[in-house]
Amino acid sequence: MATETGTDAGFGTVSRLRGLVFEYASLGASVFGIVLLAALLVYVSIDAFDLANASPVWLLTYFLTLVVPLIGFCLYSANDSEITRRVGLALGGGLIVSAAGFTAIEAVVGPIERLSWQLVYLFVFVVPVTGYVIFAANQEPVGGVGFGLLGRLLGGTALGLAVGVLFLVFDPQLWMLAYTVGLLPAALAVGYEQWRPDSGMSSNALPIGIVGLVVAVGLRQVVPVYPTDLIIYIWSVAIPIAAGGAVLVLKNQGRTAALTVGLVPLVIAVAGGFAAGAVGLPSTTVLLVVVTAGVPVAVFMSRTLADGEGRLGLVLPVLLAAGVIVGALLVDLAAFPAPDPWLDPSYLTEAPSRNAVEAGLFPAVVGSVIIIALVAVLSFVLGVGTAVFLEEYTADSGLVGSLTRLIQVNIANLAAVPSVVYGLLGLALFANVLGFGYGSAVTIGLTLSLLILPITIISAQEAIRAVPDSLRQGSYAMGATRWQTTKKVVLPEALPGIFTGTILALGRAIGETAPLIMVGAATTVFSAPDSIWSKFSAMPMQIFAWANFPQQEFRYGVVAAGVVTLLIVLLGMNATAIILRNKSEGV
Repeated sequence: MATETGTDAGFGTVSRLRGLVFEYASLGASVFGIVLLAALLVYVSIDAFDLANASPVWLLTYFLTLVVPLIGFCLYSANDSEITRRVGLALGGGLIVSAAGFTAIEAVVGPIERLSWQLVYLFVFVVPVTGYVIFAANQEPVGGVGFGLLGRLLGGTALGLAVGVLFLVFDPQLWMLAYTVGLLPAALAVGYEQWRPDSGMSSNALPIGIVGLVVAVGLRQVVPVYPTDLIIYIWSVAIPIAAGGAVLVLKNQGRTAALTVGLVPLVIAVAGGFAAGAVGLPSTTVLLVVVTAGVPVAVFMSRTLADGEGRLGLVLPVLLAAGVIVGALLVDLAAFPAPDPWLDPSYLTEAPSRNAVEAGLFPAVVGSVIIIALVAVLSFVLGVGTAVFLEEYTADSGLVGSLTRLIQVNIANLAAVPSVVYGLLGLALFANVLGFGYGSAVTIGLTLSLLILPITIISAQEAIRAVPDSLRQGSYAMGATRWQTTKKVVLPEALPGIFTGTILALGRAIGETAPLIMVGAATTVFSAPDSIWSKFSAMPMQIFAWANFPQQEFRYGVVAAGVVTLLIVLLGMNATAIILRNKSEGV
């Protein structure tokens, strides 16, 4: 007869109080850190936009013409009385709390520099409430359409500017040749297989593209005459983007809609490019911005009008633009005291100066964009390739398995190495041994790629490990090879996790300063680089240099504007990666 011989090896006395203390201590620590970070960002924003010198009437004007219509649009889209009640309570009660609380605090501790109760109300109540209603509205058709259109406008504009920055250092003539004899024939091969599925032409696309790129490099040395840059961009950038937009619409809406979506933005972009030169604007930049923003907007509007759901959301950009214009007219007519922001168009288009009013960040912005583009490509390709090899192709046992485990340990250790060590490695290897130059984009890009490569590899490995093994076995059972399984099954499932790790790694790279100092990056350059071998600076280097200037205008105004610019570039980069991740997830 079986008998139970249990032992009293439980958890002992369980104290609920300890659990509650730990829970609230963790919550308090998190809230405390978030509040400190928010306070820092608030002060940086106030200094960058000179909001401390904005009159309350100026703030009230833009609140009524811009913020109130935006909140009204969001509440209309959400169509939820509970949300409307919460928003009204937060804005109304926040007004009283901000005014009374700030006045009481100043009565006790004295005046608080560069802060007023109106700014407290703006950042503590208005900004969070606006973010909340935007999130709520974005879940509904009208709001989703409105913010989708606005996102494509802003994202397309940023993409056009980024492409223009990249062409400052990359040879547009070589790009035209590579596109004409390499990329275009490869794309046509893929398109032909879509038309004739039994042709098998897509398998020839990669060899065609590689041969075309080699031919383009050779032709660049012998072809003496090229069109103007504007014509090159029309042929090799604007027309392909417009054609891509037309193809997307052609599948569901027919030829007429496809021609409209492709031709209208293209014609406007080309006309704008030629007209811009006549009025002193950079024609190529205007062309790139209009086509990269116009084609996605046209595709989105065409689909929205065809679906019929949420059409009213298309008025959101018009509503915001009208709010800005009306607010500016009222401020100008009434002569309300307005702030003089440090972060303005001249700051983003001018070179650095020892005069704070004339100081600009343009060369450093160009340097950071080019460097982070190189780092993103290098770290993603090398990191994902290494992770795929280690997870899918190496053996788990024997001598190869032991070597793999040794490599894994070294990769994990390299992720904790201080960044200055990578700077010394980049100085010794890329600048001195390989001769890529001190402070060049190639040297800096390779050094920062090494810095974040361990993080990229580890995150990609974790994402690949998370793919269920049953998917691999199912692919093998259907006769797929290991490469086909990796390409068609494993990588598509792992891409969201890979993108998440890449976002975190690039966020570290863009703010690094120590490796840049070690490899000889310039603290300040006064003109934008014209090749990847030029002397580069970056936004962290320039901000660091300005922080040591004795003038108060630099330490409080110019530096703050640089920090906000760096954050905007970082957020834009992260937003791009998040969009790609969501697309890979099918969201």
